[in-house]
Amino acid sequence: MALSELSRSVRLLVGQIQRCRPSVATNQTARCLSQAAPQQEPSPDENEAVNPTFVNRNPRNLEQMALAVKERGWKTTWPHREFYHRLVFSRTQHHVTAEVFSCSSPVPVLSCSTKEWALKKELATTNCVAACQAVGDVLAQRCQQAGITRMVYRAIPWTYRSEAVQSFRAAMKEGGIILSEPRRKYVGT
Repeated sequence: MALSELSRSVRLLVGQIQRCRPSVATNQTARCLSQAAPQQEPSPDENEAVNPTFVNRNPRNLEQMALAVKERGWKTTWPHREFYHRLVFSRTQHHVTAEVFSCSSPVPVLSCSTKEWALKKELATTNCVAACQAVGDVLAQRCQQAGITRMVYRAIPWTYRSEAVQSFRAAMKEGGIILSEPRRKYVGT
C-alpha cells in the first residue's frame, strides 16, 4: 500500500516537472518547484553608519577594561569595598564554602560548597584539604563559564597560611582565575 502511494506521488512530481519545462523554454517568467529570490545588495553607506548616541548595554565591558567605577566605602571598613568581584572562602566544622560576590549585590553571583551532592559524593570528608582543593577547581570552572576571570580575594590574616587555604588558592589559580583586580584607570575628559 505504501509503495502504490509512493509511485503515485512520484508520477505527480514528474508531471509537474514536464508542465513547467515548456514555459521555461518559451522565456516566460514562471517559477517551477522552487527558485531562489534575487538578493538585494546592501549599500556600503548603511553598514558604516554609526549611531552618535551610542549606549553601552554590556555592563561588564567597562569593568573588564578597568574603567568602571569601584565603590570605595569607608577606609575603616573591613573587608574593603573597592572591587568588582570578591571571593569569600569559609570553612566550618563540617563543610567548605566559596562564594563570588558582585560589588552591587549582597547575593552571591556564583557559589560552590561541599554541601552540593555531586561534590560531596566524590569526597571522603567534606572539610579536609582535598575538599578545599575540589571546591577551588569547581568554582574556577564555574567562573570561567560565567566570564569572571579576575576577582579580589583577601583571606582573613590568621587563616591565610593554613594548608587548606593555600590549596584552595592554588586550585583557583590553576583554573585560570587571577586573584587580584587591576587598578582603576582614570580617563581625563
